[in-house]
Amino acid sequence: MTLGNLTTKSPQVRRFPTWLRRDIPPAGKIKRVKGILADLNLQTVCVSARCPNLPECFSKGTATFMIMGDTCTRACKFCAIKKGKPAPLRADEPQAVAQAAKSLDLKHVVITSVTRDDLPLGGAEHFAKTIKAVQNQLPNATIEVLTPDFQGNLDAIETVIQAKPDVFNHNIETVPRLYPSVRPGTNYARSLAVLSYTKDFAEKTGKKIIIKSGLMLGLGERRKEVLSVMRDLRSVGCDVLTIGQYLAPSPNHHPIVNFVEPSQFDEYRDEGLKMGFLAVASGPFVRSSYNAAEVLRQVAGGDKCINDTSLPD
Repeated sequence: MTLGNLTTKSPQVRRFPTWLRRDIPPAGKIKRVKGILADLNLQTVCVSARCPNLPECFSKGTATFMIMGDTCTRACKFCAIKKGKPAPLRADEPQAVAQAAKSLDLKHVVITSVTRDDLPLGGAEHFAKTIKAVQNQLPNATIEVLTPDFQGNLDAIETVIQAKPDVFNHNIETVPRLYPSVRPGTNYARSLAVLSYTKDFAEKTGKKIIIKSGLMLGLGERRKEVLSVMRDLRSVGCDVLTIGQYLAPSPNHHPIVNFVEPSQFDEYRDEGLKMGFLAVASGPFVRSSYNAAEVLRQVAGGDKCINDTSLPD
């Protein structure tokens, strides 16, 4: 069963504003994290997507696991992950992720994936196996999944929810007008429907789950479009929202159309809280999984104001 897509490119902006400059943190645990991942032959979205927060997160001993290989079946214009024909699934990957999470002593484990439209249910069963493997190794850890849209397949969504992750994240990424140029092959209404169905199914089956989504800014969106997307997300039961600045991985990707001022991120955060989001993490360096454990703790503690701690005072 399945749920029921323009921007003119400007030259790539090369000079970053002052608020996008940051210090490289001390090496700390970076080598240890890299060693554990290498020993277990695991992928992270941190590396594959060229995340600017990688040094900070690795130095804190955290990483976001990316399952089902390093090659995506889609070709989103903002993403640095390889596109092409993926390799077969690795049968022992769920156990390897669980072992790495235990070695890193993670209290909150974030699992994402490449999009695998070539697999039955889009690889949802592999997500479920990975969730269960982590639960077996770390029964007291919370688990967050960041999933593709599974082409709107309800059985796939249910398969993931039945594994009982604590947070279900599916990013809306951008405003509807920009989908053809930013997310070709995807569908705004379908992504909203995935979040809506997840919320409804979890409630119907008595499973407590936090629904989360994220937006990138700087792709040419307008303020009123961003606010409209935020209202759409709240209308389908989204609890937590992340909003960050898009940074093009290379000149071959969608260009940065504009840099969003920190004050504008603050405004979106405030507007989101007024709309009823349990938490809004909004700032230039915010990403879906950035400080995910802290966001979850803030939600559980009732503190709804999530700040981008990477920003200078």
